Amino acid sequence: MNNTEEKAERELILVNISGEDQSGLTAQFTEILARYDAAVLDIGQADIHHTLSFGILFMTDSRRSGDIIKELLFTTAKLKVQVAFKIISEEEYNDWVARQGKNRYIITILGRKITAEQICATSKVISEQGLNIDAITRLTGRMPLDDTEQPVTKACIEFSVRGTPHDMLKMQEEFMSLSRTLNYDISLQEDTIYRRSRRLICFDMDSTLIRTEVIDELADRAGVGEEVRAITESAMRGEIDFEESFKRRVALLKGLDVSVMKDIAENLPITEGVDRLMEVLKRSGYKTAILSGGFTYFGNYLKQKYNFDYVYANELEVGPDGKLTGNYVGDIVDGKRKKELLRLLAQVENINIAQTIAVGDGANDLPMLSEAGLGIAFHAKPKVKAEAGQSISTIGIDGVLYFLGFKDSYISAKGN
Repeated sequence: MNNTEEKAERELILVNISGEDQSGLTAQFTEILARYDAAVLDIGQADIHHTLSFGILFMTDSRRSGDIIKELLFTTAKLKVQVAFKIISEEEYNDWVARQGKNRYIITILGRKITAEQICATSKVISEQGLNIDAITRLTGRMPLDDTEQPVTKACIEFSVRGTPHDMLKMQEEFMSLSRTLNYDISLQEDTIYRRSRRLICFDMDSTLIRTEVIDELADRAGVGEEVRAITESAMRGEIDFEESFKRRVALLKGLDVSVMKDIAENLPITEGVDRLMEVLKRSGYKTAILSGGFTYFGNYLKQKYNFDYVYANELEVGPDGKLTGNYVGDIVDGKRKKELLRLLAQVENINIAQTIAVGDGANDLPMLSEAGLGIAFHAKPKVKAEAGQSISTIGIDGVLYFLGFKDSYISAKGN
């Protein structure tokens, strides 16, 4: 007996099983391994349209391996699924273990639809950079078969990759180029402990949470719309200093009756996806803030509507006659101030700056986008997209949820 045990050799066996998914498959396969005291070294399972792909790597010895394989063959034949076996050498296993210590990244692609061309182009860049794809996960729900079934769609796929890119900057540039030419969004994030433990998210307001610049709406009521819009566009493109543009625009509003702000607020065009985004963020325990170069009246309106935790914006001065004076009260909330506020809120909430997210569209949002753990340019100008690193341009603002790793199955579930 002892001589037999001494001759037994350790064996590492990889089993791959595929076929129609059935309830209890995993339990039946692992029950066999348990009977022979096999050690599970790795396991993975995926289900695509009720088609199972199941893999398990286990360690046993030459005395038991034959019986284990025989029982697995019998069970898979009974269940009418396919099975394949592969002996893994200890050298191969040790190489695999060594790879586990390499850097990990999450690459997220999203758009109205995801095409084979987009997946192919993304995968080529991943491969050329020397990275290996460990897993591909679909985050969005079922795609409609035609546009009439569901005219406004969204699709998202997440790649989990491992390795060290040959040239991170070049990789980012290639992704940005692909997003422009193939009309989809790509996010590249290091898969650290902070990625799935974000706790504070700060939004710009105008052209981010709402589909307008409020100051332009006020200017229309004051009869100076064209003048103000020209200054706004120049500021958003980063051509003139935000503080200078702000003072010039506010001065043009002099004499406007403050009562018009209520009507504008009640008719603000809300950005696609805001309702869904805010419901999920609040349900998930995120702290939320509006950091805006716009005005507190409208920020507070959105705070009440969506239950934001914080609002910091600019205060318009109102004269005793109930009309705007053309001046403002307090410090201007510009790009520098947004960055300071982001850091301040992180300190107040006692969280690491790496756990923060910032979302905005204009040049004055860049300081907070670069300061946050995750900065996202939303339907932004080319200059802002180029500097932000992460961007969403093809779908609504609820696309932010996919960059955070949320799946539709969770997003759609209602809290108690």
